[in-house]
Amino acid sequence: MLKVVIVVLLLAVVVSLFSGLFFLIKDGGKTNRVLNSLAVRVTLSILLLAVILIALWQGSLTLNPTP
Repeated sequence: MLKVVIVVLLLAVVVSLFSGLFFLIKDGGKTNRVLNSLAVRVTLSILLLAVILIALWQGSLTLNPTP
């Protein structure tokens, strides 16, 4: 379940990235939609990082000990 949440958050970040690109090309940077897309992407990235750190702290995820 945790890995599904991580994958969904990663996909949401990628979708936000490409929507920002689309808005930049379509609007030419004249509207605030690019800025809103950036804010959503940063928020999703912080949420993703928090989920991963909490999962590592609780022991739900483990680091790979071998290189």
